[in-house]
Amino acid sequence: MQEKHSQFKNSAVIWAGGVFLVIGFFIGIVVGVYNSDLTPTGRSLSGDAGNASELKSRIVKLKDLVRQNPNDLESWIDLGNACFDADQYEESIRAYQKALAINPGNADVWTDLGVMYRLSSQPQEAINAFDKAAALDPKHEISRINKGIVLLHDLKDSQGAIQVWESVLEINPLATLSSGQSVDEMLNTLKNQARR
Repeated sequence: MQEKHSQFKNSAVIWAGGVFLVIGFFIGIVVGVYNSDLTPTGRSLSGDAGNASELKSRIVKLKDLVRQNPNDLESWIDLGNACFDADQYEESIRAYQKALAINPGNADVWTDLGVMYRLSSQPQEAINAFDKAAALDPKHEISRINKGIVLLHDLKDSQGAIQVWESVLEINPLATLSSGQSVDEMLNTLKNQARR
């Protein structure tokens, strides 16, 4: 009798350990995506932008350029990117808005603007910017990936995130998040959580 009780106890411990392992795996995936940065467009980020004093100097020069020529599209984009790299969210937003006033058809600028809106705690504005990028370029996967992140983490809309990420997989079945995790893997995790 004691042997059966010991086997039952061991089985229960193994089963409980397996359950905790699976729960920990799913929590790890969700936390990893939450803590990951939004995916920026293919431009240079702060690691390539040099040290802080060089970046500050670059921002000052770019501000002088746009003051001298307010219709210089590339300088506005460069200023937005430099402010993005310097974590100057509001300055970056203003520069991207100026660039988009000159040329509203740049999906990458709309995407970077959306990232800045999200980082400045304006998730609905971020969604609007990502939607604009996707409307301009129906195959623009980065804007859709970022929209899913904002829907999931900022607006707590997991069903919306699932729909957006499904559209990403239609564009690119091998799409990945900035953390390196595949969109397909994250999507499967969310669907499994939704079934519970």
